[in-house]
Amino acid sequence: MQLRKADRRGLADEAADRIREAIFAGVFPPGSPVREVELAASLDVSRGSVREGLAVLEREGLVRSAWHRGTRVIDLTAQDAEEVYSVRAALEGLASRSAVGRVDLDALGELVDAMSRRLAASAPSDELLALDVEFHDTVYQAAGNRRLLEAWHAVRSQVYLFQLTRIRLGYHGYRAVVVDEHRELVRLLEVGDPEAVTTFAEEHVRSALRVLVGQLGQPDHSGHSGQPGRLG
Repeated sequence: MQLRKADRRGLADEAADRIREAIFAGVFPPGSPVREVELAASLDVSRGSVREGLAVLEREGLVRSAWHRGTRVIDLTAQDAEEVYSVRAALEGLASRSAVGRVDLDALGELVDAMSRRLAASAPSDELLALDVEFHDTVYQAAGNRRLLEAWHAVRSQVYLFQLTRIRLGYHGYRAVVVDEHRELVRLLEVGDPEAVTTFAEEHVRSALRVLVGQLGQPDHSGHSGQPGRLG
């Protein structure tokens, strides 16, 4: 097992970052165990730091701990997707509605333009996903609701992992819609109709869920992304 060494010995956040990267890269597939002793040796940090780092990831919903079973990466089932994306749809609707008249439309437009350029250059889809997540981060920040932002952060890593899986199982489908859907969100935010932007933001999430549930019903849905990623 090869993980990048932690930059600063004994820091739980560093351990969490490295383990998160490994989960997103598919080093630890969905449902697989993550063992403190092996992680501590690989990261060259204490078991206490690893334990605290895993606690961070458990709060993010990426891993689960159970008595006598240890800690495991979450499974990626259709039911899990339904739960995560139903929460996300509600959050996205509220965030988009709250961001009307407050969000930096130029910043959002620049992110969509960057997506378009990456798409034209046939860049890896994980680069598009990073811009996708940054777009939504910007909307949540602009909403001006601290608890809403905290709720987004509580599911953000799970959403990222599911989106990586969606891309792996439907590479071209994601690339076909990512620019147009986000450009339409910018347009609706600029128009300033709270009801319209709420409806579209929620449907943006639900359409992704429908695709993902269909994909997870197919064979080979282990969740390996093959693409590294990191949420800072």
